[in-house]
Amino acid sequence: MNDAARKLAPLPKDQADQHYREAPNNLEAEQALLGAILVNNDAFYRVSDFLKPVHLYEPLHRKIFEVAGEIIRMGKTANPVTVKTFLKADDKVGDLTVAQYLARLAAEAVSIINAEDYGRAIYDLALRRSLITIGEDMVNIAFDAPLDMPPQSQIEDAERRLFELAETGRYDGGFQSFNDAVALAIDMAGQAFERDGHLSGISTGIHSLDGKMGGLQRSDLIILAGRPGMGKTSLATNIAYNIAASYEPEVQPDGSFKARNGGVVGFYSLEMSSEQLATRIISEQTEVSSSKIRRGDISEADFEKLVACSQMMQKVPLYIDQTGGISIAQLAARARRLKRQRGLDVLVVDYVQLMSGSKKSGENRVQEITEITTGLKALGKELNVPIIALSQLSRAVESREDKRPQLSDLRESGSIEQDADVVLFVFREEYYVKNMEPRDELDPKYEEWKMQMERVKGTADVIIAKQRHGPTGTVKLAFQSEFTRFSDLADPSFTQYEH
Repeated sequence: MNDAARKLAPLPKDQADQHYREAPNNLEAEQALLGAILVNNDAFYRVSDFLKPVHLYEPLHRKIFEVAGEIIRMGKTANPVTVKTFLKADDKVGDLTVAQYLARLAAEAVSIINAEDYGRAIYDLALRRSLITIGEDMVNIAFDAPLDMPPQSQIEDAERRLFELAETGRYDGGFQSFNDAVALAIDMAGQAFERDGHLSGISTGIHSLDGKMGGLQRSDLIILAGRPGMGKTSLATNIAYNIAASYEPEVQPDGSFKARNGGVVGFYSLEMSSEQLATRIISEQTEVSSSKIRRGDISEADFEKLVACSQMMQKVPLYIDQTGGISIAQLAARARRLKRQRGLDVLVVDYVQLMSGSKKSGENRVQEITEITTGLKALGKELNVPIIALSQLSRAVESREDKRPQLSDLRESGSIEQDADVVLFVFREEYYVKNMEPRDELDPKYEEWKMQMERVKGTADVIIAKQRHGPTGTVKLAFQSEFTRFSDLADPSFTQYEH
């Protein structure tokens, strides 16, 4: 501000001698930028995509920038006369009234050409102030050493705040105007129109499933549940590999990469080792049975197939973390790191019940699962990626005549159903019919069983039990158990049906 505005009452001698550091700011750059905007409103659009009112240091400048922006967005002209009506008339800036200060800003305005440079300088200084705040908090918490925040939690909290600052240029939440939300929605529709298959989300590689869900939507928590033996890990692995294999990067203006199709996938395998997971994917891709691969019972031609497949798979952006019993905080920290280093478009967690919560909820398993699902939902929104989380179902399914899963079968917590945007159940009737085979082939029921087996053999149902932005219903898929592969049914007589 001008010299008069900067004058402060003199401090007592002992305080004045103490070293004082002012937070990084450049009031002259803020004045120059605001002046350029008031003289030529086009200057606002040069900085509005990255500069927000909160980035300006001086509160009055924030208010001027905010008011001018609102006037310009409404299609009206922002100048000293129109802006002053929205500011307090009795406020003083040194010896000047607000109206006189606005007139001086416009009178001393620089060329519009420099507007973006000034905007960048202001933005960088705001980031530095944010870094100072995060650093001060880290130091203060580390000195205090509170019992409820051990060093590991402090590291994870600092990492989260630094990640948010790096990703979005801000380190706290806040409201977003409805205008911005509408613009994002229109943007998404435009991307869906241009993308292969016209999907608003990321394609799973299984067309009948995409048809019902529109692909995997960003920031959604997708719960994929089923009883043991139903193939939930196989379906998750199939989807993860399909997405990673169809990854096509697109260079952004700032030099970063964004997925045009497919995406970079992070897979938390808490149950299986990375080798077991890789064996499943190789089996699915080469159509060589995974049990044969493990036993080494393969021909030379099969081996050549495996080698060719592995060479192709080395280029696929699928990253596996096989740490067992990982906590939600550790998972989040690693996911942020992956996004910063390699990019990230989809996360898969196999499975929720093998994760651990914080010690606070350790006594109560329901509270722990609630903390985990809430944490996954928050992480999906923070990273802006869909998260596929696998979950077990309770044994209640086995005691029923109809073995089809229902939402009430989700184990240990209603929070899984509540936090999920989509709930998918994998159900293979073949699994249950196979176990009902009569021991005697001469049994009159044997023919009936055989017919039933023929009807369900090689098929699987994916039941969409909940979907926030689409229909529920059932999708019939083909399942080849020896290759653990789900795919679209070739027979068109099998149709999807809705509830």
